[in-house]
Amino acid sequence: MKIRAAVLKAIGLPAPYAQSRPLQIEEIELAPLQFGEVLVRIRAAGLCHSDLSVISGDRPRPVPMVLGHEGAGEVVECGPGVTDLKPGERVVMVFMPSCGCCVPCAEGRPALCEPGAAANGAGTLLGGGRRLSLGGESVNHHLGVSCFAEYAVVSRRSCIRIDADISHAESALFGCAVLTGVGAVVNTARVQAGTTAAVLGLGGVGFSALMAAVASGAREVVAIDLSDDKLKLARELGATATFNPSSQDCADEIRELTRGGVDYAFEMAGAIPAMELAWRITRRGGSTISAGLPNPALRFPLSPVTLVAEERTLRGSYIGSAVPARDIPRYVDMYQRGKLPVNKLMGQQLALDDINAGFDRLAGGNALRDVLVFD
Repeated sequence: MKIRAAVLKAIGLPAPYAQSRPLQIEEIELAPLQFGEVLVRIRAAGLCHSDLSVISGDRPRPVPMVLGHEGAGEVVECGPGVTDLKPGERVVMVFMPSCGCCVPCAEGRPALCEPGAAANGAGTLLGGGRRLSLGGESVNHHLGVSCFAEYAVVSRRSCIRIDADISHAESALFGCAVLTGVGAVVNTARVQAGTTAAVLGLGGVGFSALMAAVASGAREVVAIDLSDDKLKLARELGATATFNPSSQDCADEIRELTRGGVDYAFEMAGAIPAMELAWRITRRGGSTISAGLPNPALRFPLSPVTLVAEERTLRGSYIGSAVPARDIPRYVDMYQRGKLPVNKLMGQQLALDDINAGFDRLAGGNALRDVLVFD
């Protein structure tokens, strides 16, 4: 079938993207379903820094590629072997498919699925194939989803059914921003009530982590970002203190406020200065958790003496250490009960043709979670 999609043909084009237009809206061919696959009509797709990092070249991926990994939609058709979904049901896309058989999957850690990671790096679906083409040439999938398009063929392992009566735009955020940010707090760090936490970088993931820290009962929740507008929203969402890291005294002020540093510092900006600040404000015996994804060539200086003498922990958190089939329904329920006000993270709703301008807003650092909406 023919569909309209945003295709990235060249990496590293300069901003402003509304002028350089790295994403071209093309009519491309979507091939029929194969075994274990699902055809989904995309209804909403969030614009995320993980997409922006591919556009900029910080996270190299094979091109041409249809971008988009945070999406929600409706099942149109199920391929052979898919018996637990039906046409018309709503799904949230997950950007790490899990095979269920490799060692991490067997350990209950599907976010670290080995075949899923290999497929994502190669630009294929979990089964190894591609269902997108343009002018007879194959087009790569982004993280097994490619939801900047009217329709997508995905592995059954890349979507989670939801029954909640919420908008498609809200649903989309649970596939990345909420899953990653909330999961970093409740799965990776296991934040306990009465502890202290700091969140550095208030994008969709950072705000989700902040809301989760509040919901977990942290007595002190510190929000850190370069945008004063975002710091204002952080206070509305429950942050007990806010700091702009442009101040040279930021780290000292946070350590004084929290009497030696926070129990948990969450780096969500994907930037080395943010990582360094997160490490500096973590107390003796505390944990620094990073869900940011900076350019893989960058390095973070670390003193082993501090790590050992202060019994510090430095951890990565990918997709919030999630079990998506378990976590997404839980987080949606928390939203419906008012525990995770995800709707307050919503930015502008955009048409597919406005996608390059949307990424200019994201790169500017002040946008909330802008979402493509498909009629």
